[in-house]
Amino acid sequence: MKKLLVYLKDYRKESILAPLFKLLEASFELFVPLVMAQIIDVGIDNEDKNYIIQMGLVLFALGIIGLACSLTAQYFAARAAVGFTAKVKNKLFSHIMDFSYSQMDALGSSSLVTRLTSDMNQVQSGVNLVLRLFLRSPFIVLGAMIMAFTVDVKAALIFVVAIPLLSIVVFGIMLIGIPIYRRVQDHLDKLTRNTRESLAGARVIRAFRLEDEWVGEFMENNKALRRIQLVAGRVSSVMNPVTYVIINGALIALIYVGAVRVNGGFLKTGQVVALVNYMSQILVELIKLANLIITTTKAVACGNRIQTVLEIEAEGHTVDSVKRDGGVEYPGEYVAFHHVNFAYEGSGENALEDIDFTVHKGQTVGIIGGTGSGKSTLIHLLSGFYEPTSGEVVLDGKNLTAYESGEILERIRLVPQKAVLFSGTIADNLRWGKEDATEEEMWAALETAQAAEFVKQKEGLLEAEVKQAGKNFSGGQRQRLTIARALVGEPDILVLDDSTSALDYRTDASLRAAIRELPCHPTVFLISQRTNSIQYADLILVLDDGKLVGVGTHEELLRECEVYQEIHESQYKK
Repeated sequence: MKKLLVYLKDYRKESILAPLFKLLEASFELFVPLVMAQIIDVGIDNEDKNYIIQMGLVLFALGIIGLACSLTAQYFAARAAVGFTAKVKNKLFSHIMDFSYSQMDALGSSSLVTRLTSDMNQVQSGVNLVLRLFLRSPFIVLGAMIMAFTVDVKAALIFVVAIPLLSIVVFGIMLIGIPIYRRVQDHLDKLTRNTRESLAGARVIRAFRLEDEWVGEFMENNKALRRIQLVAGRVSSVMNPVTYVIINGALIALIYVGAVRVNGGFLKTGQVVALVNYMSQILVELIKLANLIITTTKAVACGNRIQTVLEIEAEGHTVDSVKRDGGVEYPGEYVAFHHVNFAYEGSGENALEDIDFTVHKGQTVGIIGGTGSGKSTLIHLLSGFYEPTSGEVVLDGKNLTAYESGEILERIRLVPQKAVLFSGTIADNLRWGKEDATEEEMWAALETAQAAEFVKQKEGLLEAEVKQAGKNFSGGQRQRLTIARALVGEPDILVLDDSTSALDYRTDASLRAAIRELPCHPTVFLISQRTNSIQYADLILVLDDGKLVGVGTHEELLRECEVYQEIHESQYKK
């Protein structure tokens, strides 16, 4: 958490002024009981109405000034807390965006979302409360005790006994409660994850008629959260009765001693009232301080979770190939894999093993294989999302590590298996491929992707609305729009990762023919489950259980590759 505080440096003024104004407010608050004592002992005893009015105006002025100081402190504290959190959130988000696929897999998207949302909110609340109360509450407690001694030393000795007892109770309950609150947060994270999964997979759950099971699981998580929250509530509920017993005992003792001292002529009635008010102030501030420490502890725990992510060094592709492979270049090789092996983090075996092939510029490459054979993994290695465990991936004659990730993705456009559209308009989504794309370029990309026909039927054409995740389009339409988005930028390499699975044979064939006629002549990698989609490719790669078992044309593989024969025959039985 300490390393995050560097982001407060731009809010030094606010971080100083907020507690300063709170201390001013507390100072004015400490004078209120003394003014009340003067009203009682001087104004009421002497029946001096003018004096009562004057002191009443002083009380009113103290209240107004205290309110102004409080509002000012709240403004500066909120400004510092919100600004600090915004800077940390921006830094965390940009840092996460630099993570490799392996790092994202290891951390988990749900965990990162939690850090960006609920953890950040907890940190913001902690910073806000610390700036407002961290100095104020101890100042009031000590100040009230000191002011009590200025009123009467013997009566103030009750404060010396009561304050340590109250502190023991408040901080003892706090120390017991902090671990319980941490468990509450863990159960809340689990319930949130369960809710997110059930909402995201609602259609699948309904399709398999598993609503009752998911409702049951949700209820179990909810009950577990309820149980631990009840425990936390019971622990916290002990604080009020115990502290009130102590404070009321102290008040009884204070009133008794005060009465004796008043009868003896050592104290006046107003001074006893002042002492009682100081005791009440101490009680309120100790409870505030306990809540502050609990909130701060939560904030520190959340801040440490955020700091842990920031301390992870992002595996960007910024290392020059001279440092990695002695500056070796491969002239004439546009895309090549040299004996590449790859294993996912935490996996005991390779997802890809000894992959070796070469592709020339402008070729169309088909990739086929069974489920889990490593097709998408191979493409992710080419796109720079993962780095090989061993071996080399070559792009345009250079090791892939010689490029920055931005350079790679400028040249390669990947259309993933799952068609992802973003809320906005069709034009907004297409401009992801090229920010300054003209309407002509967008329509040309739509024509190639076989999407122009249904876009022309939409009200607003390119400005037609795209709802969240593109849910107002069919699966095939979403796939064609994502292909068009990739084509707008006229990429050097176009990768279609089984992104035509929702298209019929005719549309699929028209799409492939249109891509072949593109004037930019991209190198195309086409992953497909259907041999008819890749049969006209210049080169076909056949994967089986992470191994490259066949390389060649459609006719060559039908003669020589048993795996390819089985796939083809299963789709075209005589």
